[in-house]
Amino acid sequence: MSTRVTLLASEKPEAATMTKYIGVLTSGGDCPGLNAAIRGVGKAAVGSFGMEVIGFRDGFRGLMENRTVPLDGSTLSGILTLGGTILGTSRDKPYRMLIGDKEIDATEAIIANYKKHHLDALVCLGGGGTQKNALYLKEKGLNIVTLPKTIDNDVALTDVTFGFDTAMGIATEAIDRLHSTAHSHHRIVVVEIMGHRSGWLALGAGIAGGADVILIPEIPYDLDRVARAIRSRSRGGKPFSIVAVAEGAMSEPDAAAFRAAGKKKEKAKTKAEKKTSRATLAAWEAAHAGNTMRLAKQLEELTHLESRVTILGYVQRGGTPSAVDRLLATRLGTACARLIQDGAYGVMVAARGDGTEAVPLEKVAGKRKLVPLDHPWIRSARLVGTSLGD
Repeated sequence: MSTRVTLLASEKPEAATMTKYIGVLTSGGDCPGLNAAIRGVGKAAVGSFGMEVIGFRDGFRGLMENRTVPLDGSTLSGILTLGGTILGTSRDKPYRMLIGDKEIDATEAIIANYKKHHLDALVCLGGGGTQKNALYLKEKGLNIVTLPKTIDNDVALTDVTFGFDTAMGIATEAIDRLHSTAHSHHRIVVVEIMGHRSGWLALGAGIAGGADVILIPEIPYDLDRVARAIRSRSRGGKPFSIVAVAEGAMSEPDAAAFRAAGKKKEKAKTKAEKKTSRATLAAWEAAHAGNTMRLAKQLEELTHLESRVTILGYVQRGGTPSAVDRLLATRLGTACARLIQDGAYGVMVAARGDGTEAVPLEKVAGKRKLVPLDHPWIRSARLVGTSLGD
């Protein structure tokens, strides 16, 4: 005699339901559009593919400490327009994490928590550093998918990163507002815009805001040429100038010194040599931090025009994301959920035209998208008479 047993849906074994479980974290600096991306991943994963989604708080640190939040309908509701990230973020690396005053390798704890939650995939939203950390975890055997975010727009092999459009709009509006005071007081106004190694943000906002001089890391500047451009404007009846400068822009001598320090770091072989070269490079970068203030003073001395400095700083990273960034983040987030459903891992979801493309993390990690010297934005800037300092 046989007994027939009917299982309730909630009692059916995991193999029967094939539900996928995914984790989501945000890492590195915050930017507008992160919540829109989290929402895109979560809503598509839960609503369209029947997955279960959890978020880890404060980046890889939250994954190591197993601090989670369910990313269900109530959590994802109403976050599309919010700036920042509801999950919190940090710059911690899986293999080098500060606990108290001690630095530890948290890789084993991260892998253990990944397995504890029976994750089929971990989604990491971040910039260049996050792509490297994600590749590291992928090589440790985890299923990883990343989304490219940063206001700097310097993640390799994606047309654009979410966060960039909003930040460019903020910087452009700041330049717009500074025109009137520069004109009224016949001053040079130097506007510092974020961008350590790439000049996308300063270049885009500078062109859109009508800056007279734009200085970016990709084009080392000649101080005398910048001063001549400003004096030429003054002789032409325009006794004011707006100088948009990326925080990582360098004069030609500084750029040469930085390249030399970088090459020394690359050639370092022993642990001691690497430590010394890193310290030297860090000291050089710390000294360069006040470059915008020095630049303003130097231009004042060379042109005999008063100068003022406006450092936009973190205001560029905050606030409501633009419509463009909401659309982009949603497009990338939903494409991410589809890739996980299809079992495609070890990739970054890149923006490509009006669609997306899965790019292997090996091709992205450790690379940076700089402004090409023949880029149309640069050609346009030169044609309208903007000085790029070279």
